Amino acid sequence: MSVLEVNHVKKVYKTRFGGNEVTALKDVHFSVESGEFVAIMGESGSGKTTLLNILAALDKPTNGKVLIDGKDLTELKDSERALFRRSNLGFIFQDFNLLDNFSLEDNIILPLVLAGKKYDYMQEKMMPIAKTLEIEELLKKYPYEVSGGQKQRVAVARALITEPSILLADEPTGALDSKASTNLLKQLRNINKTGQTILMVTHSNVAASYADRVMFIKDGEVFHQIYKGGLSRSEMLDKICDSVTVLMRGEKENESQVD
Repeated sequence: MSVLEVNHVKKVYKTRFGGNEVTALKDVHFSVESGEFVAIMGESGSGKTTLLNILAALDKPTNGKVLIDGKDLTELKDSERALFRRSNLGFIFQDFNLLDNFSLEDNIILPLVLAGKKYDYMQEKMMPIAKTLEIEELLKKYPYEVSGGQKQRVAVARALITEPSILLADEPTGALDSKASTNLLKQLRNINKTGQTILMVTHSNVAASYADRVMFIKDGEVFHQIYKGGLSRSEMLDKICDSVTVLMRGEKENESQVD
């Protein structure tokens, strides 16, 4: 069953004074099954960030439709979009986006506070997630008292506490060292195995190798896809590296033709 359907999405931006148009997405069409872990890769300017913003209901496509659990995001009013985001989507950001004057516990339960849930309910939801992410002993600390890897695990807990239909991750390992990155990716993979759908934008071949499927975005379109199937993670990594090499070679050939 598809939890996400992206139907022929196009996004065109107009320059500040309306003189020129920039096409960020030409014709993006794909679906994501419930429980799937999908990584999106592409060079800077390929359109992947624009796509993520549209999937997060932070932006609207110029044409096309985006359906999450059958709900068409393009038909929602601004007030409805905000409520839909809070109830159906979880977000993990590269720079954590934690509030420094809130304890880690308060950062995690903030979405439930905004939703008007009772304290006992919030604790009931938070503790199993904190235990899974191995941060239950840190909950009374503040963001400036813990490491980057621990901050990101807190961000993951905050994203999961509303039981989102889709967990959206934007370069989740970008600010972490290799050890913290590996730890986080293993935990995301374990969370995915519980049935959580994850869509991750990343530049990292290693991060993408943890996914079930990797989509490459080029010039505003889905250029290529890799399915893990029965591949080991190292075999998946090799295929990703090969695809990235081909993609980069194509970019260099285009540049030489222009020159």
